[in-house]
Amino acid sequence: MSVYCISNADGSGVARLTDNRAIDTGPAWSPDGAWIAFHSLRDGKAEIYVVKADGSGLTRLTDNPAIDCCPTWSPAP
Repeated sequence: MSVYCISNADGSGVARLTDNRAIDTGPAWSPDGAWIAFHSLRDGKAEIYVVKADGSGLTRLTDNPAIDCCPTWSPAP
């Protein structure tokens, strides 16, 4: 089971972003800090997802028969 959480630097304000029985790996913060991209097996195959930093807006970005992993963001403009 994978669970992604965020918190303040001092450990306060812990908030759960994801909670599922599949594997979520490789989180990558967007340059503006608003989104987190990650690799997940939650649909039975390796795909790339994004979620807003507050845990809302979970969206699958890829739908590929091959393995999709290791998301990265382009630098901020």
